[in-house]
Amino acid sequence: MQGYRDSMEFIGTLVDAFGVLIIVVGTVAATGRFMGNWRADLGRAYRTYRQGLGRAILLGLEVLIAADIIRTVVVAPTVENVLILALIVVIRTFLSMTLQLEVDGHWPWQRGEEPPPRA
Repeated sequence: MQGYRDSMEFIGTLVDAFGVLIIVVGTVAATGRFMGNWRADLGRAYRTYRQGLGRAILLGLEVLIAADIIRTVVVAPTVENVLILALIVVIRTFLSMTLQLEVDGHWPWQRGEEPPPRA
């Protein structure tokens, strides 16, 4: 049983590292695109940059939540750890939803609706 827990802990750590890697690579890619396009149209390049950063962070947060779930539920399923996991998931979900609003201009449940005009 200890070997199973150790392997799940290792897998959780790998998934964590993958989530961080997604954020880092997405940030570098968005920055590279921004640096290549900012002279042509700064306003558009900035919006595209923010969207790229937001998408990288959103995807990374989703993967980091998965890693937390793996480690908490499989490795140490105590009431305290599950409550901490719940708090982490709530915070990261709130961050994801607000980032989604920032990137797409509408809430995730308003997919089919036209986004409000930007000022």
